[in-house]
Amino acid sequence: MEKIGVNYSTDSLSPVEKESVMKLWNLEYPAKLAYDRIDDFDSYINGLESPTHILVKLNNEIVGWATKFLRNHEKWFAIILSSAIQGHRIGSKVMMQLKANEEVLYGWVIDHNDDSRINGELYLPPLNFYLKQGFEIIKEQRLELPTLSAVKISWKNPS
Repeated sequence: MEKIGVNYSTDSLSPVEKESVMKLWNLEYPAKLAYDRIDDFDSYINGLESPTHILVKLNNEIVGWATKFLRNHEKWFAIILSSAIQGHRIGSKVMMQLKANEEVLYGWVIDHNDDSRINGELYLPPLNFYLKQGFEIIKEQRLELPTLSAVKISWKNPS
């Protein structure tokens, strides 16, 4: 595999980066979470409070994106990696960057095999990845929406 670059993009994404991230989002996440219009995705990105974005590039193409942001006075994260680079420890490196300088991180993670991606393939939930990264499931907190069924996870800095 060629060299993959993990780069910080402090607080905003360029229009080209947003379009690439939306394309990645639509390819990798369940189809019912897909965005039809860049304006809708832009509204999602612009709605994040105090975001820090991480871009993963391969041959100058965005193949991964992660962000941490504030939600209700808590630090949350989201991460997407192209299927093509999964299994190469890139996700672990990105998680290390997300965890850096944080006491606690929260996220929503799909914990079932009921969703398909836009290409018709089964969406494989990354719950085991997060458990290996030291996250714990908060079983009593679920997100149940028409487009998303997920459980809340948390990571606490052990130091």
